[in-house]
Amino acid sequence: MTKREVVFSKDLQNKKLNVIRVFDAPLEQVWDAWTKSEILDLWWAPKPYKAQTKAMDFSEGGFWLYCMVGLEDYRSWCKEDYKTIDPKRRITNDVSFCDEDGNLNTDFPTMHWEKAFTTTADETTVGIEIIFDTEADMETLIKMGFEKGFTAGLDNLADYLSAQKVTAVPQ
Repeated sequence: MTKREVVFSKDLQNKKLNVIRVFDAPLEQVWDAWTKSEILDLWWAPKPYKAQTKAMDFSEGGFWLYCMVGLEDYRSWCKEDYKTIDPKRRITNDVSFCDEDGNLNTDFPTMHWEKAFTTTADETTVGIEIIFDTEADMETLIKMGFEKGFTAGLDNLADYLSAQKVTAVPQ
């Protein structure tokens, strides 16, 4: 698989981050990787962290509650609240830091995500727009190392998809 660049752009005035990544995989596999907890747990967290799902209801009005487990069992909890789902095309959701029961942690910003999936031949592009309530919220996330961490996660996804492609080849 060809290593692809993650394209990040920052629009401070409009409080937006845009992320684009092309994957050498069919839409069905990429969609599943974003919507099934057992696959998300394999790639979502940047190493050495591991993602661990506590609960997931992938439906409009549903949620994904998970933690990033780090060294010495350090845990950082997050919750994604699904707003709209247009299968294999688009997902909108709010993302918040929280406790293990899903209660909002107001020390960190809430982000509003839109993930768009497009495909040509065997490539799938995921375009992500992340909107913040304030410029300060956006700066907080950037200072937390979001770009580096999310890029690492997307690289994990590319590796996962590549391994799926290899195992699907007949012997």
